[in-house]
Amino acid sequence: VQLQAFGGGLVQAGGSLRLSCAASGRTFSTYHMAWFRQAPGKQRELVTIITSGGIPYYVDFVKGRFTISRDNAKNTVYLQMDNLKPEDTAVYYCAADKIYSHILTNGRSGSLDYWGQGTLVTVSS
Repeated sequence: VQLQAFGGGLVQAGGSLRLSCAASGRTFSTYHMAWFRQAPGKQRELVTIITSGGIPYYVDFVKGRFTISRDNAKNTVYLQMDNLKPEDTAVYYCAADKIYSHILTNGRSGSLDYWGQGTLVTVSS
């Protein structure tokens, strides 16, 4: 599986962006997918997960603002980001792993099955 993330850009606070992560390969639907982000000078952090069955999980700081979804027919996972804040500025990475708990425990170290290349989101105040 290869992942390619895109859709980042510059947006004003309160605005919206939709990120996409396109996956190659025939086994996309069997992977749990996640979005992480890394702000300048900070560690990479988990943003959201969607299970292979389509169940989402969100960290507290994006609940109610971000929505993750997946389209297995298109091998794509999406991150709809609304009401963006300057503190959301970061490089956003998509990732895939067969084991859900690995995303929770190994994402910060980068030890997941697959990673996309990252897309920069900049939110101006």
